[in-house]
Amino acid sequence: MRKVEISGIRTSELPKLTAGECEALMKRIEKGDMVAREEFLKANMRLVLSIVGRFSRSGENSDDLFQVGYVGLLKALQNFDFSLGLKFSTYAVPMIIGEIKRFLRDRTSIKVSRNIRDIAYNALKVKERLQEQMPDGEPSLFEIAEELDVSQREIACALDAVSEPVSIYDTVCGDFEEGMCIIDQVSDEKNTTENWTENIALGDALKKIPTREKQVLVLRYYYGKTQTEISQATNISQAQVSRLEKNALEKLRKHLSV
Repeated sequence: MRKVEISGIRTSELPKLTAGECEALMKRIEKGDMVAREEFLKANMRLVLSIVGRFSRSGENSDDLFQVGYVGLLKALQNFDFSLGLKFSTYAVPMIIGEIKRFLRDRTSIKVSRNIRDIAYNALKVKERLQEQMPDGEPSLFEIAEELDVSQREIACALDAVSEPVSIYDTVCGDFEEGMCIIDQVSDEKNTTENWTENIALGDALKKIPTREKQVLVLRYYYGKTQTEISQATNISQAQVSRLEKNALEKLRKHLSV
């Protein structure tokens, strides 16, 4: 068990209670003994810690998860019926897990509406339940949608919305010495080799165009200005702008055709 310090409390030093001691504390708690309640909660922090370990891969801070799990412990004790004769941990574990899962679901980097989160959460629960009935397979989106009476599109969108974003620099393949990142498998349709080469050639050609003509080209084709707007911006007539543009384009074609 990992040693974690939460709010100044070393969890490795928490007390251990026997079944008899737990039962005695529960009887005192039923009578409203707050000291017994605090002692009981402190002893059961170990239970919270063991559950936090299950979520170690979530990327969340262990202290935060511990505190959220402790809230689940408080709720479990508040709602526990001692008269049923059940073991407290049997009742508390699902409450603690549920509290942590809810926290992780609401902590996604992209804000998602409560309605969409609920659809995704219910879909995951149905998927888990259906998987138990088909150990050799996995329920389809259609089966989950039919079970929830929700369209497949809504479920697909909800699950995608609550999925944890990944970095384009995350490693997805370990066949190479340093692994392959997602960015290595993403194509750039805009900056292709052909476009890149053309841009270099165009840049070189523009360097050979006189400054005034190049200024007109930049304003006309880069900033999308009209000849009238360029005329006003440069304090020359529209006819001059038209002539400069024509001359510049002819020189560009000549340089690019070489």
